[in-house]
Amino acid sequence: MFITQRALYCILSGLSLTLLSPASGAAVGSDCTLNGVPLYGKVKVVENFADFDVEVVSSFPDLKVQKVTSFPDRCGRWQFVTSFPDFTVRFVNSFPDLKIQYVSSFPGVR
Repeated sequence: MFITQRALYCILSGLSLTLLSPASGAAVGSDCTLNGVPLYGKVKVVENFADFDVEVVSSFPDLKVQKVTSFPDRCGRWQFVTSFPDFTVRFVNSFPDLKIQYVSSFPGVR
């Protein structure tokens, strides 16, 4: 089988783009949303049917999260609740929708 240089270049280019893409696949927007959902507010942890699968990491997060007890009104500020959440999360160890890092100050997208 004969492969031209151009075909080989196209194959290798596609492979390198796949390997260099972020592992989590998250695309947190500059407006602090993921799939149209704002990433701040009241958050409920669930075991099934979560809006997002989240992995907690210590470096290279998609979002830095600050746990708060009131006024979760800015990017990355999460108030954990048991009822009436703005969105739900499930904590996983692999294949997350979003990687987060807990911080005590300066939450948000970096």
